[in-house]
Amino acid sequence: MSDDTLSESTAPAGSVARQGPGKAISLAILLLCEVAAMSVWFSSASVVALIRHSVPAAPRQIALLTSAVQAGFVAGTVLSALLSLADRYDPRRLFMASALVAGAATGLLACLPPVGIVVVCLRLLTGMCMAGVYPVGMRLAATWAKGDLGLLIGLLVGALTLGSASPHLLAAAQGLDWRLVYGVAALCAAASGALILCAGVGPNLVRAPRIDYGKAAQAWRQPALRLVNLGYLGHMWELYAMWAWLAVFLRQSFAATGLPNARTAAEVLTFCAIAAGALGAWLGGWLADRLGRTTVTTGAMATSACCAAAMGWLFAAPAPVLVVVALLWGISVIADSAQFSASVAELAEPASIGTLLTVQTCAGFLLTTVSIQLMPAVVGKLGWQGGFGMLALGPALGCIAMQRLRRQPQAIRLAGGKR
Repeated sequence: MSDDTLSESTAPAGSVARQGPGKAISLAILLLCEVAAMSVWFSSASVVALIRHSVPAAPRQIALLTSAVQAGFVAGTVLSALLSLADRYDPRRLFMASALVAGAATGLLACLPPVGIVVVCLRLLTGMCMAGVYPVGMRLAATWAKGDLGLLIGLLVGALTLGSASPHLLAAAQGLDWRLVYGVAALCAAASGALILCAGVGPNLVRAPRIDYGKAAQAWRQPALRLVNLGYLGHMWELYAMWAWLAVFLRQSFAATGLPNARTAAEVLTFCAIAAGALGAWLGGWLADRLGRTTVTTGAMATSACCAAAMGWLFAAPAPVLVVVALLWGISVIADSAQFSASVAELAEPASIGTLLTVQTCAGFLLTTVSIQLMPAVVGKLGWQGGFGMLALGPALGCIAMQRLRRQPQAIRLAGGKR
């Protein structure tokens, strides 16, 4: 009997023997493919900035370019969770199909007018495909975990954070053609779809044998998972609204102090603040594997909540002060993100991990649409102090949820017993 046959015959029911190259090579391929595939999402923010300055279009039409991707992602995650796609199929092939379709949809956008119903439908389709990329990538990373799950998912989130920062660097540039941005993003997504098959699947993958519509409900029925997801929702309430509105705040603040080239300076600082979050995600993952998930998530959310509460009161403050607070906020606001996903992977049944990660991201991104849209109304009534103060409520409540999780018996399964 061969070693391969022996490993399969002694494996738990539903498990899958390791496939493809080893851990280091597979994770490197996964990181590259995840960022390349997600570039079709990142491109929407870049294109919005470029179209706004080059094409006459109604604000509602411009806003739809971004919101359609977000809505598509939510719809895609709901469908994926109900059908247990991430647990029933090879994650590499699901990733491949999603990336290729997203690349084709984005490529078509380069051949169409910048706004219109067809464009919105293609952006909606692109968002749906991202449901087969982002949570599936985390699922694939988790198959390789051996005492380092927080770091592995932290590396993935950190790489995506760098990609999320890129639109602000492009917005600071002049003369770029929005068609070129779409074209490059489409090629990146298509390349990632082909390359992901070169990655291996780790030994921790357990396949679900059939569709189970009750799986998704575990996210709220099980107390420990519910508290993790509540902590994640508090984190997400702040995260994307901060990323979306920081540049606007900085632009107005720099202009109020008479700083030359306020718009360019605001975009560059926003890029630096968001990109610095990659360091936060990596460091948060490394620390969480050693100190515990609830310890790191509580510390990160407490820090980001303080930054959010303080930032609004720093309007028109000296530029060096804004730089320090913005960078600290950018690092802390994402340092905990991967640990909520790692916690779900450790608390969930092995054959439900993909589905529950998908449910978590679905709920989080759905909530971001609320906080992002609320910001201008709150800022209009209460100023930036009220707007950013509203964002601080999310991580503050998230800290409470994670400390309650720490006292749950199931928390002993987090980070090898470090909670």
